[in-house]
Amino acid sequence: MARHKGRARHVRLVAVALGVTVLAAATSMWTAQADSTTGGPQARVSAPDARMTKVSAEIAHASDRGARGVNITIDDGPDPTWTPQVLQLLKDSGVKATFCMVGTQAQAYPDLVKRVVADGHRLCDHTVSHDTTMDKKSEAYQSQQILDAERMITKASGGVRPQYYRAPGGAFTPYSRQLAASRGMRPLGWNVDTKDFEHPGVDVIVATVKSEISSGPTVLFHDAGGDRSQTLAALREVLPWLKEQGYAFGFPVR
Repeated sequence: MARHKGRARHVRLVAVALGVTVLAAATSMWTAQADSTTGGPQARVSAPDARMTKVSAEIAHASDRGARGVNITIDDGPDPTWTPQVLQLLKDSGVKATFCMVGTQAQAYPDLVKRVVADGHRLCDHTVSHDTTMDKKSEAYQSQQILDAERMITKASGGVRPQYYRAPGGAFTPYSRQLAASRGMRPLGWNVDTKDFEHPGVDVIVATVKSEISSGPTVLFHDAGGDRSQTLAALREVLPWLKEQGYAFGFPVR
């Protein structure tokens, strides 16, 4: 009887040891795969989180407010001069927007990121360095740009994650769209490009919105990258005009 008990105890110990060995091997394999696909140890934080909302990898344009919805999107910030003015204008107008933030800007101005969130707006990952040639770069580079920006924005916001990913200049790739979607960030396009970054004049920006809004609901503005006084002036005209036309302001679909 004592020999049988000894054998049983030995079998249990062997089974436990084997289980620990298998778990360690699996963990090592996952880490190696992550490092090889995203370019380094940073990939260890990029595994899909079970709490993330599953989203489509298709580029979103539609509004969650339906056919008469409009999505105001603001790119390239936050900026210490222009973002506070944009936020005040949006608050005065009762409009919510989606802010597509550059990672280094979010890292530099975390209080503005927190203010964007506190005002009820949504966050969007616009990469670390706004490289408009991303679609010509390696997958490792695309991964670094997207995942590091996600980390920077989330940290700056106090833990609120971006819900969208917008490629700089629309430089999406199938890989970048799938990667963003796996992190719960819906790829985000636009329908109306105001080209406000070119400083075409307030009247031109306003006319662009009025003539192109029938093409789709997502409108592109900027709150950084230079003088945005024309953007502010155009928004003061465009927002009430859109309301008068029966549009409702919403967020891009996810």
